[in-house]
Amino acid sequence: MNRPFHVFIADDEYQSRLVIIKMLERYFPDIEVIGQAGSVDEAVAGITSLQPQLLFLDVRMNGETGFDILDRLPHTNFYVIFTTAYQEYAVKAFRYSALDYLVKPIDPEELQMAVQKAVNRCQETMSQHTSGQHAVGQYATGQQTPRKFTDKIGVPTPEGLLFLAAQDIIYCQAQSNYTELFLADGQKITSSYTLKSFEDLLTDQHFFRTHKSFLINLRHIDVYRKGEGGVVVMSNGREIEVARRNKTGFLNLFKG
Repeated sequence: MNRPFHVFIADDEYQSRLVIIKMLERYFPDIEVIGQAGSVDEAVAGITSLQPQLLFLDVRMNGETGFDILDRLPHTNFYVIFTTAYQEYAVKAFRYSALDYLVKPIDPEELQMAVQKAVNRCQETMSQHTSGQHAVGQYATGQQTPRKFTDKIGVPTPEGLLFLAAQDIIYCQAQSNYTELFLADGQKITSSYTLKSFEDLLTDQHFFRTHKSFLINLRHIDVYRKGEGGVVVMSNGREIEVARRNKTGFLNLFKG
C-alpha cells in the first residue's frame, strides 16, 4: 500500500476486538488499528476524530447497535464490515451498504477476503484522484450516506444473496421462520429470514405491516375494502387482511 490503511473496531466485548486485532496483525501487518471502542458513544467520537478508512462494527452493543453508530455520523468516509453472532441482521447490514458481514466466531479466511476487498477498493479510489487527498469518502459506491447506497436490497436465500428492487416486491408473507416474497413479475422467492427482519429493512421503502403474517408494498395497493380491519387488494389480485389494531395506522398513511 502507498499509504497507511487505518482501521477502527467497535465491539462491546474486548475479547472480540482482540481477535480482530490479532488477525489483522497476522495477515495484514501494514494495516494500522488506530482506535477501538466498546460503546456507541465512544465509537462515534473515535471515528469522527480519527477518520479511519475501514470500520469493524459489532451489530449489538450494550442495548444499541452498530447501525446506531452509522446513523449518528455526519460523514461516511470509510468502508464497513459488520461482525456479529446474529445472522438475522445480514439483510439490514447490506441495506447500510456494508462491504461484508462476518459471523462470529470469525473465520480467518473470510476476514482476509473482506479486508482485502476494502484495501483494493480504497486503492482504486485513490488512483482516480491524482490530488492525493483522502478520497474514500464516497463510501464504496459514490454515495454520501450508507442508506442511499442502492434501491435494491439483499435477500438471503439458501444459495446466497439475491438483490431485488424494493419496488418490485408486492408483499412479503411469513411462513414459520421463513418469509416468502411475491414479486411483480410473478416470481415467489423464499428467504431464510423472518418477516420482522424484512419489516426493519423495508419500512422506509413504503412498506406496511398490515397483519402479523403480511408486510405489503403500499405502491402495489389497488383497492381497500372496509371491514373490522379491512382488506387490501394488491396489484397481483391477492386479498390481504388488515388487522383491526393496524387499521388506524394504515388509513392515516393516506390522509393529506
